[in-house]
Amino acid sequence: MIIKHLFKLFILLFIFSCHNETHISKIEGKRIEINADIASDTAIENFIKPYRENVNKNLDSIISYAPETYSKTDGELNTAIGNLMADAVFEESNPVFKQRTGKNIDLVLLNHGGIRSIISKGNVTTRTAFEVMPFENSVVVVAMKGEQVLDMMQYLAQAKRAHPISNHLQLVLGKDFEISSATLNGKPIDKDAIYHVATNDYLYNGGDRMTFFHPNDSLYVLDYKIRNVLIDYFKKKDTINPKRDNRFIKLED
Repeated sequence: MIIKHLFKLFILLFIFSCHNETHISKIEGKRIEINADIASDTAIENFIKPYRENVNKNLDSIISYAPETYSKTDGELNTAIGNLMADAVFEESNPVFKQRTGKNIDLVLLNHGGIRSIISKGNVTTRTAFEVMPFENSVVVVAMKGEQVLDMMQYLAQAKRAHPISNHLQLVLGKDFEISSATLNGKPIDKDAIYHVATNDYLYNGGDRMTFFHPNDSLYVLDYKIRNVLIDYFKKKDTINPKRDNRFIKLED
């Protein structure tokens, strides 16, 4: 009989516990600062060390030489480093694009803000390319009507910045930054023609308020990172020699 009552009591306690919900009444935490005072883990350091050394060895490999230091601040509307980047995108991307489509790139447009470092005088390394272009931006080619390319010219004139453009384009502004002339491969831009403009995916998607890429006739994704473009370009040049020129200028008189 006693066992029977104990069993009933156990059942009642079990049922009660199933309906007894637990509520969190308080959560406590503390801020753990990550800084140089934290002792390193020797085992982890030993594991990572060969990989770090190999990565640094590759990044520090010399692939070209710069006779001067090049900065994106060395010109009002075109800079040596910007011209280098735009021309490198054309030189390295056009063969890929032509092999796939049978067509040529007509123009390259990049953005001034995308140049994230100088190219220092001296050895140019793989690390240099990562410093100049740390982002994962890739080359895309947009088939655009000439009317949109003319909108691009208006954007460049109003922006008054040294956005990199390839040397196929010559844009001349008057003293009040109005467009004096805009030619592509020495010819006026035909508003009804289709032009193939290479840029990066960030700008194509509206970065830097470059909305003139839409709508478009077609888009070609080359799967070619701008950083890799620079690495391939540097490897082909024993010494780089970018220059400011007349591709984008403002008349003073």
